[in-house]
Amino acid sequence: MITLRHHYNPLLLHFHAQNPQPKAPLKPYFPSPSSFIPALLRTTPTSLLPIRALDAAQPYDYESHLSERFSSSTKLKIAIIGFGNFGQFLAKTMVQQGHTLLAHSRSDYSAAARQLGVSFFLDPNDLCEQHPDVIILSTSITSTESVLRALPIQRLRRSTLFVDVLSVKVFPKKLLLRLLPPEFDILCTHPMFGPESGKYGWKGLTFVYEKVRIGEEAARTDRCDRFLGIFEQEGCELKEMSCEEHDELAAESQFITHTMGRTLGRLNLQSTPINTKGYESLLELVENTAGDSYDLYYGLFLYNPNAMEQLERFEMAFDLVKRQLFGQLHDILRKQLFESGGGFESEDGGEGLT
Repeated sequence: MITLRHHYNPLLLHFHAQNPQPKAPLKPYFPSPSSFIPALLRTTPTSLLPIRALDAAQPYDYESHLSERFSSSTKLKIAIIGFGNFGQFLAKTMVQQGHTLLAHSRSDYSAAARQLGVSFFLDPNDLCEQHPDVIILSTSITSTESVLRALPIQRLRRSTLFVDVLSVKVFPKKLLLRLLPPEFDILCTHPMFGPESGKYGWKGLTFVYEKVRIGEEAARTDRCDRFLGIFEQEGCELKEMSCEEHDELAAESQFITHTMGRTLGRLNLQSTPINTKGYESLLELVENTAGDSYDLYYGLFLYNPNAMEQLERFEMAFDLVKRQLFGQLHDILRKQLFESGGGFESEDGGEGLT
């Protein structure tokens, strides 16, 4: 607290000069804030005393500034590399939560970025010089390595957190560990939803992650937790598991789902006036999988070592179903042919032999 003394404070002397008291000698005067500040505002040019807050006599309201800094510290500066359909899908929710979003992509998505409140950079050097807290790799699986190698990571802070959101996990885990210096943090994640399945919100949807390499400093662990908190805040079910376990499970669920959806899509199924609930589920499956790029499906096959086994099992299962159908049909035909007398009627009315 600054103490005002009348014999050397020029602002107080100015106050007394404008408010003379002829009936009494000039005495030390310590006005209360309620009487001093309004009079000072009337008689003193504002350039002499910039007021930051009426409850503070200091030139800076430290209490207000500390509160503002605390509030902003809970937010992240997030850069999305690969600002296509999925990158924009993530950015929309993150902006709504108050985070600062930057983006870079080989294609010019500046117009889409402006609509979402995202700063778009065509040059990755310019983006990295903004020193984001988090870098999200939202590229196609097949282009991830080339994009990461082209990124000027020397312009980033050495403790930057790298997050991938690819649909396979062992591949990016090994890639990030191999290409990034040990100072960078690595978080491998997979939102088990996309623009179609998550268009009405993320509540109840699964988010898988592995903390591959997170520094022990409190600031770095806190940053990782704050990033995961984005999905927790939206109501996602967070599941921590290794990238290896994820790929094993995803081959049975995600890859088979996409395979079935793309196979049914080849049939060009159409809605009918007598749809069953099961048939509507199939139509929805086709819609959800057809909305994803072929690069995604190809990446699920090529970069998940468990995918080939699942594809072979799918093929064997279909063959077994066909054999069961044809086998039962063969038994029925044999029964009709042989139990009816061992023959059949020919076209000319005669009897033919089986």
